[in-house]
Amino acid sequence: MKLYFGSTVTTVTTVMLLALLGFMGYSIINRANVQYWGRRSLFLLVFGLVVCCFAAARDGLDKTIQSAIDGSCAPGLFPLVSLPTVIGCIGALIIIVAAIATPIAKTQRARAIWFFLMSGGTVLKIVTMEIARMIL
Repeated sequence: MKLYFGSTVTTVTTVMLLALLGFMGYSIINRANVQYWGRRSLFLLVFGLVVCCFAAARDGLDKTIQSAIDGSCAPGLFPLVSLPTVIGCIGALIIIVAAIATPIAKTQRARAIWFFLMSGGTVLKIVTMEIARMIL
């Protein structure tokens, strides 16, 4: 329980992660009623970035980077080059490609597909990081 509600940052991050997953799940379940996939993709991109920043702060990514650059502090939870960070970068790449492709897409169907891919990249990042946090 302390892993997800041990401090203010972990609690806020946990609540935002659940809200983000809920938004994606609701959008996918009610996809027949969605009219504007571009707006949903934009919300997913912006809110997902905010959640990602909170998760990075929670896990000490800034300390990991600073430690790798000048060694002036102890690293964060994950090493800079590790399976969770590499998979997180792959998820981020999927999200970026989908974010660029969504406004270019001509139809709502195509935008929906990009939303699903962006959601997949987001879930990949969340699942990877949360499993890695449980293991460590």
